[in-house]
Amino acid sequence: MKFSRDVSASRRVNRKAHFAAPSSERRKLMAASLNKELRKEHSIRSLPIRRDDEVLIVRGSNKGKEGKVVQVQRNKFAIYVDRVHREKANGQTAPTPINPSNVVITSLKLDKGRQATITRKADAKKAALEARTQTKDVNMTSA
Repeated sequence: MKFSRDVSASRRVNRKAHFAAPSSERRKLMAASLNKELRKEHSIRSLPIRRDDEVLIVRGSNKGKEGKVVQVQRNKFAIYVDRVHREKANGQTAPTPINPSNVVITSLKLDKGRQATITRKADAKKAALEARTQTKDVNMTSA
């Protein structure tokens, strides 16, 4: 069900917005979920993927393979993982493009900006949880 009047419910319009998105929006679209240990440690669920993150592929023909992200191509919505290749007809190997939604981040490359993003997301989650519990308490006392 559609809640916001500013966002279209049309499949055609949403696909156009997705594939015509600028690079800054594609960064957020190319987010991957964190594994359970990182989720517990940073108290966030997902993060935009970047080069030098270590990932585990959980979907597709390369399921179960692990490696470091070598390249992120926002224009193709693809990431390339170290040691995940396919053999071409002439015998050469070519890196296999993988959709970020098919991987789980197992190790993060942290710098100042990324750490700030993590703390900002964790604080927002904590504030939303507190607001939700306060409204429940108000509803319980008034009922």
